[in-house]
Amino acid sequence: MSSTPAVPFFKRVTPGGWAAVAWGAGIVFTALLRIRVPGQDGPDVMPGFIILRWDGLAMLAVATLLTLRGSALLAERPTAALHHLLAAAVIASTPLGVIAIPAAQYLAVDVALYAIAAARPREEALRALLLALGLLVAYLAVRLVAGWSAGTTASLAVGLTALVAWLLGRSQAQGREFAERDRTRAAEQAATAERLRIAREMHDTVAHSIGIVALQAGAARRVIDTQPEGARQALTEIETASRETLAGLRRMLGALRTADAEAGAGQAAPVPADGRGLPEMPGLADLDRLAQLTGNAGVRVTVRRAGTPGPLPPDIDLSAFRIVQEAVTNVVRHSGADSCTVTVDHSGPGSLAVTVEDLGPVGGHARVHPGPGSGYGLTGMRERVAVLHGEFTAGPRPGGGFRVTARLPLPTGATTR
Repeated sequence: MSSTPAVPFFKRVTPGGWAAVAWGAGIVFTALLRIRVPGQDGPDVMPGFIILRWDGLAMLAVATLLTLRGSALLAERPTAALHHLLAAAVIASTPLGVIAIPAAQYLAVDVALYAIAAARPREEALRALLLALGLLVAYLAVRLVAGWSAGTTASLAVGLTALVAWLLGRSQAQGREFAERDRTRAAEQAATAERLRIAREMHDTVAHSIGIVALQAGAARRVIDTQPEGARQALTEIETASRETLAGLRRMLGALRTADAEAGAGQAAPVPADGRGLPEMPGLADLDRLAQLTGNAGVRVTVRRAGTPGPLPPDIDLSAFRIVQEAVTNVVRHSGADSCTVTVDHSGPGSLAVTVEDLGPVGGHARVHPGPGSGYGLTGMRERVAVLHGEFTAGPRPGGGFRVTARLPLPTGATTR
């Protein structure tokens, strides 16, 4: 887990901004073609006489205004923006005395096609491409009908660049769609796996409680005539265990879903070390043992407790431990840190808060190379907290590193297991 990097400069510029930049670059390139630059005997293209007059300059000014307006509309009204940019390309080409719309005057259109193809639905993107290519065909058709010469090959080259820009945009859109599907599928699989794991743990809790009930009921039956006080004590423990189990079932079974056990095979979140040395149904009392196992994996864990520890229901105790365990696992595998702090706060009114935070990568710490994880761990922790109707936050710390915090509400009259 590492701090979120700053957004690159090129991604901070909007597509409309890039369209305006492309237009400016096209104007500069057009001007350079029509003047003598160092190293040349003369300009590559002789300027048309219209561009040197006031009406030619006025056309360029109008085209520039249309381009700026289209660039401003590109994010919210892409079709209207493309109309402005296409009109600007035609108007700017008129005073140049050319036989086809130059590629320099179509650069802003190419940027718009890329942006539309990357961000808009396929049908809208296809209409934009047909409109851009249709304008080139119409421009040539008007010149041919008027009996003027027409630059067919030049128009084909401009159309090819427009098609390439459109294809690049569609490629980015499809890649984003596939990535979103993968993220959705991964989130669903992680949620299913987490629910199945919670269901298995709840089964163990219920089995443990029912076992106690069965033993105490048998003992009470045997001594109810000879030792009434012993039978009364056994019945009290039966009542306590039954209430615990019933409370846990009411909180959790409503959120769990029936799922195919095979769908969750192999999806369980990893533990910090090899998992040995921890009880099958751990709780916050086992954090010191977890810290010892994690220390063996190369990360020092400091456990801090705030407030006065009170009795916790088994499901909340187990979930709090699992959240800490998964967060510490992420520190071991992804942060590059050599230590982390676990804080268990009992001081909140009616709630339990657990926090796991690290200070980020440590130079020379060769145990692990920090890097992004699959996201299953955070999803699983968030699912656990959501099932218990709690609050979960995870993200970079202001001073570096990463922090995970979970706040779990405690039921009134919670008892120990």
